[in-house]
Amino acid sequence: MRKEELVATGIILLTFATGVYFYNQLPEMIASHWNSQGQVDGYMSKFWGLFLVPSISIILFLLFALIPKIDPLKSNIQKFRKHYDNFVLLIIGLMFYLQLITILWNIGIMFDIIRFLSPALAVVFYYCGVMLENAKRNWFIGIRTPWTLSSERVWEKTNKLGGKMFKIVGIVFAFGILFSGVIFLALLLAIVSSAYLVVYSYFEYKKRR
Repeated sequence: MRKEELVATGIILLTFATGVYFYNQLPEMIASHWNSQGQVDGYMSKFWGLFLVPSISIILFLLFALIPKIDPLKSNIQKFRKHYDNFVLLIIGLMFYLQLITILWNIGIMFDIIRFLSPALAVVFYYCGVMLENAKRNWFIGIRTPWTLSSERVWEKTNKLGGKMFKIVGIVFAFGILFSGVIFLALLLAIVSSAYLVVYSYFEYKKRR
């Protein structure tokens, strides 16, 4: 098993262990969802509230481990495997972070949960930009459109641009620490950027044809 996979496995085990440790300290129903104002608007049983996230983490981990093995262009993934492995660690770490802030809220430590989400999302989106800038053509990771998959040059240009745009999204997310409303602006920017990159890849392909 790769070093990064061992670390990810350790984080997942820690996520489960944290749920076990706090299980008897929480009520039968715990807050599990917050609205845009940071107010609780959803509850679930403490079993699922504590163990749904680690269960999803296992599924994500297995999926991430499978991708480099089944991709028809898996040799290209090896060219940026370090960036890919680091991204997987960030996602697994994000899941653990989500579980922690949920537990803290439910044991009585009140805080603006939107602002606490901002730094974690900032790091993930910024590093996603780093990975896009280094990603080589493949079927699972990066800005994958019919036009990027059909042309190495279009792939390179689209993903380089996408990397810069997602880094900007990450920086905008970081401002959510100071202004909680910024997180929704960052999400909108991420959606608009993704749509723009699809259109950009089409016109870049047509230009080269």
